[in-house]
Formats: sequence, structure tokens, C-alpha cells
Amino acid sequence: MGLFDRISRVVRANLNDMVSKAEDPEKVLEQSIIDMQEDLIQLRQAVAQAIASQKRTEQQFNQNQSQANSWQQRAQLAMQKGDENLAREALVRKKGYVDTANTLKAQLNGQSTQVDQLKRSLIALEGKISEAKTKKNMLKARAQAAKAQEQLQSAVNNIGTSSAMAAFERMEEKVLNAEARAQAAGDLAGADLENQFAQLEASSGVEDELAALKMQIGGAPEAQAALPVAEEPPIADGQTEASPVDAELDALKQQLDSL
Repeated sequence: MGLFDRISRVVRANLNDMVSKAEDPEKVLEQSIIDMQEDLIQLRQAVAQAIASQKRTEQQFNQNQSQANSWQQRAQLAMQKGDENLAREALVRKKGYVDTANTLKAQLNGQSTQVDQLKRSLIALEGKISEAKTKKNMLKARAQAAKAQEQLQSAVNNIGTSSAMAAFERMEEKVLNAEARAQAAGDLAGADLENQFAQLEASSGVEDELAALKMQIGGAPEAQAALPVAEEPPIADGQTEASPVDAELDALKQQLDSL
């Protein structure tokens, strides 16, 4: 492979890459529709010219056919009048017009075929353009959606590394820290209040017990003096003092005897 071939291939590859990157689907689709519409205009012009040429050929054919018929009638008239030379001349003229009419007839048949083909091509191109317009709108919508999705994804990817997002996260962290400090302060205040009430209740209980002890110790003689002394029943001679157990036993016996 020669050096110039390699250079040419590299240049064409770079140009193709540049063109591919520069192609915008929406613009290319619009331009494609414009190109097809220009082709349609040219094809319509070609069909119009072919039809016009066909009509001119048809007119010429009709004129030569008419002239041939006219010279045929003149030849017949000359023969009726007995002028054979004039009739021969009329037939010669007729033959010229007939030959021209036959040539025009063949040309007219070819033009008719050509016009029919152009008309079919025109209809097919119009259908393709209509289909291309429908596809163009659909492809443009898909291209716009893809571009929007790409931009959105790029924005989402850039949010994580942007300074705005970092600042937002810092402020969120500060708010969380402030809320935690406020909750901790509230918990400490509640615990201190609970401790104060617990100490107050404990001291109150101690004071009550202390007062009760003071009353028991300081007021014991007066209490004993105020209580009446129970008189014990006299013990008969020869009887010993009954114990509480014996007294309860006697009481039980009496209850059984009374039943």
C-alpha cells in the first residue's frame, strides 16, 4: 500500500468521523424531506413536460391524419373528373401525410408509455414523502426524548459532584447536629429535674422517720403514764397463775361445750 493511499484513507476516515459527529438527526431529517420535495417538484415538471409533448404529438398526428383524409378525397374527386394525373398527385401528397402520421403514431405510443411510467413514479414518490414526513415527526420526537434523557442523566450525574449539592449536604448535617444537641439538652434538663424531685422525696422520708423517732423517744414517759394500768384478777390460794396458752385452751373448750 502506497503512502498516498494511507494518507487518503486516514483523511477520509477523519472526515467521516467529523461528519458523523456533526450530524444532527432533526436537521438531517428536515433536509432529507426538503431534498425529496425538490425531487418531487422536478419529477412533476418532467411529467408535465412529457404530457405536453404527448399532446403536441397527438395534435400533429391528428393534423396529418386529417390531411391524409383530405388528399384522399381530392384524389377521388380528380378521378371522378377524369384527371388521372391530378389524382396521382393527390395520392402522393396523401402518402406523405400518412407516413408522417404513422411515425407520429409510434412516437405517441412511446410517449404514452413514458408518461404512464412518470405518473407511477410521481405517485410512488408522493407516497414515500408522505411516509417520510410521518416517520420524520416520530423520529424527531424520539431524538428529542433521547436528547432530553441524556441531558437529564448528565445533570443527575453532575449533581453528586457539584458544590451546590455539597453545600446542601453540609447544611443538612448541621441541622441534624443542632437537633441532636437540642434533644440532648432536653434530656439533661429532664434528668436533672427528676434527680431534684428524687432527692426531695428521699429527704422528706428521712425527716418523717426522724420526727417519728423523736416522738417515740421524747414522748415515751408521758404515753406510759397516760395509759391505764390493767388490774390483774386475784389468784386463788393453791392456784398457780394460768399461762396465756391455758387461757386460750379453756376458751376453746367453752366454745365446744356451748355447741
